[in-house]
Amino acid sequence: MATHEVTFPITDPAEILKLRAGDEVVVQGHIIGIRDRTQVRIFDQGVEPPMDLSGAFLLHTAPGVRKLGPGRYEKVCIGTTTSARMVRFTEPLGAQYGVRAICGKGGFPDEAIEPMQRLGMVYFAIVGGAAALETTQIEEIEEVAWEELMPECLWKFRVKDFGPLTVGIDAHGGSLYRDVQERARKKLEEIYARL
Repeated sequence: MATHEVTFPITDPAEILKLRAGDEVVVQGHIIGIRDRTQVRIFDQGVEPPMDLSGAFLLHTAPGVRKLGPGRYEKVCIGTTTSARMVRFTEPLGAQYGVRAICGKGGFPDEAIEPMQRLGMVYFAIVGGAAALETTQIEEIEEVAWEELMPECLWKFRVKDFGPLTVGIDAHGGSLYRDVQERARKKLEEIYARL
């Protein structure tokens, strides 16, 4: 397991290829908050996102915020939401918009592995329940789009030392989730064989 510091948005796709399942990553730069309704608007309703997603890190979130004025918000609590229900958007996010990383809790199913490998994407796992820590690592909410979807808007966050995150799925076809399931299945077979 290696440790990496990565700045987003990614300008060189080779940066993603350095990451392997199980590696630890700390993120600098900007991340984009996104959730179900935002992606439904983009893909099911055909509305172009008003933010550049090329090379982006997407965080599955619907943050708690305080409104300061028109288009200006202060963070209150910014945590992650479960990613699995949004897996169908993975391929078009990479193919159409050049997204390079997705982060959430609960992992991604096996159906995400092939498109992530083909498109040079990674899935970062984050500890569920760590919203208090994550919130301190988000320095500022720089931009908000589609406020009518509140709190499932598009959010642009500036982050410093965001993480540590674990590479759950890498751009080489490696998946911690698949590996754990295979080890558990083998162990279960061993246990049954001894009965």
